[in-house]
Amino acid sequence: PQKTSFHRSQTLGYKNGFAFSRLPTVAIGGERLYVNQLSQAELDELSNKRPTLTYGRAKQALPSGFIPAHVAFDKKILKFDAYFQEDVPLSAEEHYRIRQVCIYYYLEDDSMSVIEPVVQNSGLPQGKLIRRHRVPKNDRGDHYHWKDLNRGMNITMYGRIYRIVDCDPFTQVFLESQGIELNPPEKMVFDRYTELRRTPMHKYITPSDFDQLKQFLTYDKQVLRFYAVWDDTDSMFGENRPYVIHYYLADDTVEVREVYKQNDGRDPFPILIKRQRLPKTFVDKKKTFPSCVLEISDQEVLEWYTAKDFAVGKSTTLLGRTFFIYDCDEFTRNFYRDKFGITDFQPVEIKKKPPEEVPRVIPPYNGFGILEDSLQNCFSLLPKPPRKDVIKMLENDHKVLRYQLSLESPNPEDRKRRFVLSYFLSNDMISIYEPPVRNSGIIGGKYLGKTRVAKPGSTTENVTYYEPSDLTIGSTIEVFGHRFVITDADEYVLNYMESNPEHFPAATLQSLRDHFRPRQVVKETANSAIPMHGTSKQELDELIVQVQEELKLHKYLNNKNIREAFLQCDKDGSGILDKAQFLALCNSLSVPINTILLNKLIDLCSCGEDKINYHDFLRAFPS
Repeated sequence: PQKTSFHRSQTLGYKNGFAFSRLPTVAIGGERLYVNQLSQAELDELSNKRPTLTYGRAKQALPSGFIPAHVAFDKKILKFDAYFQEDVPLSAEEHYRIRQVCIYYYLEDDSMSVIEPVVQNSGLPQGKLIRRHRVPKNDRGDHYHWKDLNRGMNITMYGRIYRIVDCDPFTQVFLESQGIELNPPEKMVFDRYTELRRTPMHKYITPSDFDQLKQFLTYDKQVLRFYAVWDDTDSMFGENRPYVIHYYLADDTVEVREVYKQNDGRDPFPILIKRQRLPKTFVDKKKTFPSCVLEISDQEVLEWYTAKDFAVGKSTTLLGRTFFIYDCDEFTRNFYRDKFGITDFQPVEIKKKPPEEVPRVIPPYNGFGILEDSLQNCFSLLPKPPRKDVIKMLENDHKVLRYQLSLESPNPEDRKRRFVLSYFLSNDMISIYEPPVRNSGIIGGKYLGKTRVAKPGSTTENVTYYEPSDLTIGSTIEVFGHRFVITDADEYVLNYMESNPEHFPAATLQSLRDHFRPRQVVKETANSAIPMHGTSKQELDELIVQVQEELKLHKYLNNKNIREAFLQCDKDGSGILDKAQFLALCNSLSVPINTILLNKLIDLCSCGEDKINYHDFLRAFPS
């Protein structure tokens, strides 16, 4: 019960690459052994011991020369020729098969291998049948030795019986040197079915009247070359495709090859019709028989194509395709001249049909983006932005013409809306802005972004855009279905047109001058009426300061609303209002005009009897 180790001691060891056995020193359970502890070498050493007192120390005998087996029998192999019989159960032509093998015995480590020579297209897994190793001989653990091998005997390896029939000369000399009597050699047995397959089949050839051998010897390597074209323009994406027709005089076969050009976009398949005899006229056959699987032979063909069926300037139908022959080479001309007496070989000029011009149909403008930019998608797959006039952009940079517009609409609320049109001279674009008006119920702001506006009736092929010459006072413009009337313009518009009169028509310039003439007359009158009161600018400034101090007591006044109301009443922007209109507007805004200072200020701002310059009056109401 106290034992804890029950394993057996290791008795196998290696020294200098060689295995050797040693005696166990410990038994099962770890008990030390006291019997059989001396090895054979130790016993030999004890046998050589002599009494050293009388005779002295015994001399150690020199060891005999030792050569390992892997050195002595290196690359020495015994070769035996053998065969084995294999059953073939599922074949009506053979019941068994004989397979020849070579048995190799390696003397250096007593290993064996069986290799079957590889036969091409045999359909059998051949080559190494048994790998190199020590082959077991029986169930007792014995292995085959070279003493067990001889000619004319059967050897069983892994359930398969091999018949040894012969060996090579080295094997015969080695076995005889070891005292083994060899049996006489036997003949190798061959497989009957394999030998039957190797014998050529007997062919029965009926002699014909025509001597094909003579034709072959006479016209070998002589080929007629014709240049033809196949017109396939009637089909979709069809074209005229060039071909070369070869007629081989040796066996009356025809070959059609395609002609390829650089970058023609076609795959490199050079042969359209492979070299073969082409039928010209078939024997009348039943229409119910599928001709696609018909094997063409002399019984189905009434006439084959020959050299007389090809001529320059004529069409030839080969397997359903019509080829027009327009030329041939020099050898072909000489052959036809000598054989058939034909002398007319004028080549036919092939003219390509001009491609039909497909009219370019530009789709209608869908309203997205600029017309020129959207039109580039109709010209190429990778559209490029339209070119810009850089010189015009640099010369007219930051030059904008502004106009006042009113909306032409049946709705009375829309008629009161006012818009500001800005025309950018650098790129001929137009933008429309609606100034916000308090309590109008309409949200002002940007009405139209910067874009080029086309005139009504223009098409995508012939488009015309609005220009500064079209924007006259009182004219109507149509912007994407909305009609606007130009009611006013900026003074910069008149100054710009007067500085560049050669770019604008006289009617446009005259309309602006007629529109601004009353405003200029009013300004001149106002400027001439102010000095009649004898009041200097200093007195006016002092009065305005006094009025501002007095108006501080009236905190209910909104200076911003007062300024906007006066600006809206001045529709022509002259800065002059009628006195009655001015007083009515002050009463509506609750301006205390009854005070002495305000009455004095109104008198100083008067221009004549019934006109008032409200710009000086509004200085008393700073924003």
